[in-house]
Amino acid sequence: MTATTGTDDGRGGRNAEHDCAELARLLPPATGFALPPGRHEHHRERLMDQIDHDTAAASAAPAKDRARESAQDRRPDRAPARPRLLRPSFLAPVTALALAGALVAGYSAQGGGEGPARTGSGASAAERAGNAQPVALVLGRISDAAAESGEGPVGDDQFVYVRSQVQGGDLTSGKLVTGPPAEREIWYAQKPGPQKRLGYIREGGETLPINAEFGDTDGTREGISRPTYRWLSALPADPRRLLDHLTALTPESERQEHDQAVFEQIGYLIRETVLPPQTAAALYRAAALIPGVTEAPDAVDALGRHGVGIAREDRGSSTRSEWVFDPEGLAFLGSRTFLTADTAIGAKGALFDAQAVLKRSVVDEGGVRPQD
Repeated sequence: MTATTGTDDGRGGRNAEHDCAELARLLPPATGFALPPGRHEHHRERLMDQIDHDTAAASAAPAKDRARESAQDRRPDRAPARPRLLRPSFLAPVTALALAGALVAGYSAQGGGEGPARTGSGASAAERAGNAQPVALVLGRISDAAAESGEGPVGDDQFVYVRSQVQGGDLTSGKLVTGPPAEREIWYAQKPGPQKRLGYIREGGETLPINAEFGDTDGTREGISRPTYRWLSALPADPRRLLDHLTALTPESERQEHDQAVFEQIGYLIRETVLPPQTAAALYRAAALIPGVTEAPDAVDALGRHGVGIAREDRGSSTRSEWVFDPEGLAFLGSRTFLTADTAIGAKGALFDAQAVLKRSVVDEGGVRPQD
């Protein structure tokens, strides 16, 4: 389908929306179109950056005024820079038209109404870390526990299964609306080499395939956006080398600190994979080397489970991301991201997204739940 651009027939926005809806109705239903988890926000960034560029180019304001406005974007009374939402906020497979429409209108990770308020989410980092230990010490303990984990290995012909409770934010109205919690199951294929079928996702009672990343006509290879057990096993075991490697692989965005993007990339790996114990241990020690990473005592996941928290705040986007670990065995429980200041899109403490891992396993067939 060829999209039309650059014309104006005088019709209002409501008529245009009607035309889009009618076009979507006439198109055949989607048959599993999907980007793999972890790549939606990459293409969303590219599309939204292009929209911002086109809008700025069409503006009649002088260049120096636009620069002044850009510098003011970091003020807490302004809407934050559009944050790069956490990878587990996985969009259900959609057609290319529906995806583009959703991105232009605003990101919606789950949809739905207002979510429940999160206790303590609006407190400052200083307030919430009053009893914090040095983050390297905490992550060192988590690393030691991960090194003793019994997960894996995973064969090339198997699937990594992750069942989670997820909650996401919707910005289509111009305001942040947190949707209700929902259960999601994902099966990640482990086959090496380019693959056109990357796995399956079950959400809302429907199971759909996860197809190759957009643009990968020959299939998507294992890598940072498709982290198979074999690929993860080959990562550097030295924390500094591992951090340098992930920093180089993580795409940069002018709307987010790169250190924050790397922190979230590591968060994606610990949430959505079965990690080799050696790699898991190295990842946590690598996270301790990222500037701005702190402990967050009494962090909370999407199920309301309290635990040891590891956090980083991106002041440019007024957002804070936290990982939550079981206070006893230090196993990973979940994560969340929320606003750290009152902004035009929402109040301080408003939840962007949250996840809670319910089960992680290895299965022989995609779409089939593990035996309990």
